[in-house]
Amino acid sequence: MKTIIQLLCFVFFATQLHAQEKNISGTITDNTGLPLPGVNILIKGTINGTQSDFDGKYAIKAQVGQTIVYSYVGFKTAKKKIKSSSQVIDITLKEDAAVLEEVVVTGYSVKKTRTAVGYAVSSIKSESITSNENTKQNKSRNDISRLLAGKAAGVEITKASGLKGSSDKVIIRGISSLNTNTNPMYYINGVPLDINSAENYLQKLDPSEILSIEVLKESTAKELYGSKAKDGVVLINTVSENEAYARIQENIFKRVETSPLSTFSIDVDKAGYSNVRRMINNGQKVPQDAVKIEEMVNYFNYQYNEPTGKHPFSINTELALSPWNKNAKLVRIGIKGKNIDKDKVPASNLVFLLDVSGSMESPNKLPLLKSSLHVLVNQLRKKDKVSIVVYAGAAGLVLKPTSGNKKQEILEAIEKLSAGGSTAGGEGIELAYKIAEENFIKRGNNRIVLATDGDFNVGASSDLSMEDLIVEKRKSGVFLTVLGFGMNNYKDSKMETLADKGNGNHAYIDTKQEAQKVLGEEFFGTMYTIAKDVKIQVEFNPNKVQAYRLIGYENRLLNDEDFIDDKKDAGELGSGHTVTALYEIVPVGVNSVYVKNIDSLKYTKQIVGNNSDEILTVKFRYKEPSGKKSKLITSVMKDSDDKIENASDDFKFSAAVALFGMQLRKSIFMNTFKKSDVIALAKSGKGEDKDGYRAEFIRLVKSYN
Repeated sequence: MKTIIQLLCFVFFATQLHAQEKNISGTITDNTGLPLPGVNILIKGTINGTQSDFDGKYAIKAQVGQTIVYSYVGFKTAKKKIKSSSQVIDITLKEDAAVLEEVVVTGYSVKKTRTAVGYAVSSIKSESITSNENTKQNKSRNDISRLLAGKAAGVEITKASGLKGSSDKVIIRGISSLNTNTNPMYYINGVPLDINSAENYLQKLDPSEILSIEVLKESTAKELYGSKAKDGVVLINTVSENEAYARIQENIFKRVETSPLSTFSIDVDKAGYSNVRRMINNGQKVPQDAVKIEEMVNYFNYQYNEPTGKHPFSINTELALSPWNKNAKLVRIGIKGKNIDKDKVPASNLVFLLDVSGSMESPNKLPLLKSSLHVLVNQLRKKDKVSIVVYAGAAGLVLKPTSGNKKQEILEAIEKLSAGGSTAGGEGIELAYKIAEENFIKRGNNRIVLATDGDFNVGASSDLSMEDLIVEKRKSGVFLTVLGFGMNNYKDSKMETLADKGNGNHAYIDTKQEAQKVLGEEFFGTMYTIAKDVKIQVEFNPNKVQAYRLIGYENRLLNDEDFIDDKKDAGELGSGHTVTALYEIVPVGVNSVYVKNIDSLKYTKQIVGNNSDEILTVKFRYKEPSGKKSKLITSVMKDSDDKIENASDDFKFSAAVALFGMQLRKSIFMNTFKKSDVIALAKSGKGEDKDGYRAEFIRLVKSYN
């Protein structure tokens, strides 16, 4: 009888305890409101934990009275006790200045100096991985266990079962668990591999592409990477030499007496900034040719005047003394396109052209792409229609044109996609244009959305052959948007070529947050073009300007005569888009080491007329989306000697971004390589920053070594 009473009491108390268990969810942000992915969330005194996702969201089960601990490197740890009324707990973490200087945030993971972190670690360098003996041993099988065998202290390798496709099991000694599943977590360049697909991915990883492997053991691995890392962590860093970037030769100062005109095609691409951000967050060295200063500057929104009058554009100018060159001034030219109301945007005929080849298998490629397309699909209206074309070894249609209100049907087609095979990019583009042309909407928005890492290797694959293909196809009136994904084999030069020649734009998506920005917040501006073949030409007054230098736009320069040539292709501008260009100018009478002397001119005579107070004239030329003849807008800028401290917030912030880009490129045209100078300038121009992107930039600069 006593035993029965005790059993009933145990059941009663267990039931009561279970009844107090609650599902807690929320969002974690920093003090600027920016979501924080990868925050470790742990129920104090237990091993129950999780991490926040790309949008800073989390969900965890906890009991009333327990305490949730929120920890993130570079931020102060927060604690929250669960009350009976608790259900949604949003947390704002504050930066911890004491540790911020020692930390590099790397996407989902974190890196610290070994002296600052007390975890046990074994390291294997590239020379050991690619040694002749090791290469022979792994000639038939490349799974990670063979690379770790005998080279990482504290790692045991259990032989495979012998079944086809099975791998040896990796067990990190010192891990105690009642669960027989003791697989460690794997991170590739800071990106976590899904535990269900890790084995398959690691078997295909080429040892020659591995830069280093580090094994994290004991409890600190869990502290850094959350409860999912209770069986240890294997960090794999790969080389990035397979990434392809077009050569950039930095613009130099030009003398006005011999070159009074500066002409270039506008660029609203923003891939350069998010790509650089990805590298810095992963602790990688940023290649100089990956730094496109104009794309970094144009990533951010600026408060330019709205267009008025007959033209759907406004021209904005501002002038101040250069913050990095005491003998120069800085000019900012801003173009603002008219905002078109979402309901007034014409119907869209969109063809998603998706790369599902083997190179898209890693977590930050096809899985992120599928997640990102959810954001885009949510923007669709009933009058819009979507088709899906995929390509790997061959191309195929997986979703016929479908109305935008059938979102579930579209999403189901996306979720069924899987990666494998070679990359027949040319064939995919051919089919996508065919579908787009067959479903062409007159006076509508006809566009292909290509999502890929750009690693084409079957059919038309060279930059030149792809360029020829796109130039031919754009005659159909179908525009092209290119979304880049992934790392290590990312082909930026090819992506840029496709977007430029396809009358479209190029974005690089490294996180779900960036997908929300590109395909959510900026969707209609990105997808709906209000002008094509947009060109800018600046004429400098030789009475005021001795020399000038366009900062960035090296791959967008045009010949002066191209400005009035309506056959010359140039950039496109979308609804609400802004374009910013910065010029550094050396005034007349100022000595500068950057301005080289030339012999006096015998035959050339400058005619300036009665324009003594003008420093330059901006000329802006564009065509309507279906037009063939360009239209011209002009704006005159007066001279001034304003200090940078008196400039607008937007001016100061754009200058800070340009300065950081020049530092990354190791430019000779500045007098400071101090991060602190960039940070001070950016902070002074941070302004309202309601979306938190400027605060993110400041953190990015702080974290770069």
